[in-house]
Amino acid sequence: MSVSRGRRSARTAALAALSTALLGVLGAAPAGADEPPMDQGLQLTVSGAANTWVRGVRLSCPDAYRRHPHARAACDALTWAHGDLDALPGEPHSCTREFDPVTVTATGTWHGSPVNWRKEFPNACTMDSATGPVFRF
Repeated sequence: MSVSRGRRSARTAALAALSTALLGVLGAAPAGADEPPMDQGLQLTVSGAANTWVRGVRLSCPDAYRRHPHARAACDALTWAHGDLDALPGEPHSCTREFDPVTVTATGTWHGSPVNWRKEFPNACTMDSATGPVFRF
């Protein structure tokens, strides 16, 4: 069954309007819109052995951009440690002795001070135990 050209353009216009409305509701914005300045906050990464996988997130405190899933707890932990990632309180718990190394990094600024930190953990469980919510994303 053939669709007339007028009907097709009406459908196209309706789909375009729906897409625009959905993007507005979901909060999608062009890249770079309302981004925090690059010199504020921390870029956090977690990577597997030999960089077989990498994930990252930008954390600003307070996290007005809602990029980090545990931002409030991560900011609280960093505040407690005065921005010293080696002094994070963590959330100590038991872990297996499995060796599946993960590397974490934090670069950026914390309250105006530059941060360039990197640490390797024997596995993701020991990383989580030592760093708590900061690298839990």
